[in-house]
Amino acid sequence: MNNKLVSVNILTYNGEHLIGPCLMAVDKQTYGNIEVLVIDNASSDHSLEAAQKTKIKFPINFIKNDINLGFAKGHNQGIKESRGEYVLCLNQDVILEKDFIERLAEVMEKDGRIGAIQGRLYKINDFNHLQREIIDTTGLLIYKNRRVVNRGQGEKENGQYGLQEEIFGADGAAPLYRRAALEDVKYKNEYFDEDFFCYKEDIDLSWRMRIFGWKIVYEPKAVGYHLRGAGESATVNLAEIIRQRKRISSFAKFYSFKNQRLMQVKNEFVGLFFRHFFSILIKEAGAWLYALLFESYARRAIKQFFSELPRACEKRKYIMANKRIGASEFLRWFK
Repeated sequence: MNNKLVSVNILTYNGEHLIGPCLMAVDKQTYGNIEVLVIDNASSDHSLEAAQKTKIKFPINFIKNDINLGFAKGHNQGIKESRGEYVLCLNQDVILEKDFIERLAEVMEKDGRIGAIQGRLYKINDFNHLQREIIDTTGLLIYKNRRVVNRGQGEKENGQYGLQEEIFGADGAAPLYRRAALEDVKYKNEYFDEDFFCYKEDIDLSWRMRIFGWKIVYEPKAVGYHLRGAGESATVNLAEIIRQRKRISSFAKFYSFKNQRLMQVKNEFVGLFFRHFFSILIKEAGAWLYALLFESYARRAIKQFFSELPRACEKRKYIMANKRIGASEFLRWFK
C-alpha cells in the first residue's frame, strides 16, 4: 500500500489523565507514515504538559491556544497546520487498536471518492478495561424527521454491523478524512462550521460532503474504544429520549439545539423537506415546546439561532450552488 502521510490531530481540553494513553495508542499504530499534532484548547489543568511528556516514535507538534476555540475552530486550526493527505481528527478520550489507522487508510486508497471513513467504536468506562461489549458508534444515522444518532449506540455486541458499507456520516470521535475532500467542501476558510463551536459539527460536515458527492464509509475491522459521556442513542422511544436529555448538561443542550436547526437550514433539500414535512413538523414542534417549557437554556439558544441565521442562509446558498447530487440521490439516507 502507498503509505500516504496521515495527520493525527488531537484536540485536548482538561484531559490531563486522558491524553497520555491516547497518544500511546497512536504510538503503537502499525501504519508507518504518521505525524501528530496536539492542539490544547486553553486547558486549566496540565493537559499540554502531559502530552509533551509522552514520548512517541512519530513526529509530534503542539499548539497552545490562549482561549478555548471549541471543537470546530480547534480542529480547523489543526487541519490547516498539518500536512497529511489524510487527517484523523481524534478525541482525547479515544483509544485505538494498533491497526486502526492502517485499516482505514487501506480502504481510502482503494476508492478516491471516499471523503471520510470511520471504524467501529466501543463504549468504555475507563482506559483500563478495553472491552468489546457495548457499541458506541458505527457511524451516523439520519431519520426522516432529521434526528441524527450514532448507529448501534448502546447495543450489546452480537456480531451486528459486521460488513464494510457506506453510511450517512462519520461520528466526530475518530473519523479519518481525505484532505482533498475537506478542501473541496470548505466554506471560505472553514472545514467544520465555526458558528457551531461544538456539537453537531461532525454531522454538518458529513451532510455537506454527501451533498458534494463524496462517499462516507464504515470499516468494522478498524476498532477503537470511547469514553463517551451522556448522549443520544438510537432509541426512538420518547420517554427514553427525555431521560437521556436530563443527563445532558445545559451547555451541551444549548449548542445541540441551536446547531441542529442551523444545520438543517444549511443543508436541506427543499423537495425532501416537503416530502418529510409532517415528520419534521412533529419532531420540531415537540422539541421547541419541550425546550421552552422545561429547559432553561432554550430562550438563549433560540436567540442565538436567529442571530446566526443570516450567516447560515449565506452558507446554504454556497452549498446548494455547488451541490453535485440531487434530492432523489440523497433520499436513500433517511430512515
